[in-house]
Amino acid sequence: MTHSDQRATIVFDGVCSLCSAWVGFVLKRDRAEEFQFAAMQGNTGRELLQRHGIDPNDPVTFLLIENGEPHTDSDAALRIVRRFGFGWRVLAITVGLVPQSVRNLFYRWVARNRYRLFGRTATCLVPSPTEAHRFLH
Repeated sequence: MTHSDQRATIVFDGVCSLCSAWVGFVLKRDRAEEFQFAAMQGNTGRELLQRHGIDPNDPVTFLLIENGEPHTDSDAALRIVRRFGFGWRVLAITVGLVPQSVRNLFYRWVARNRYRLFGRTATCLVPSPTEAHRFLH
């Protein structure tokens, strides 16, 4: 499957335990299947990161591509969470009141230390057969 501008695309670190948990969180709440996913270890994920100026060998963020526009760091996470219903929108708006520089400072610290804090797996996240159509290679 190739990147489609019809759905928002989340490029994530497929061997990061926190990142894989984030994908699981999104999958569980994205009943309308608005999002598709690409691990940065795959060809599509690497190409999307490079196209949007992120080093695929040393990413310190994940990438959300929504309507052809790239979003990173806390802004990307908040854009995703806003789609999950009223309570999540309220949370996103509340967190969005924190200055972006402060949010991103915290986000980047977690991203740089994600393996130490949350661990990593030997292989990329493998989607279930019912979710596989949402993952780009």
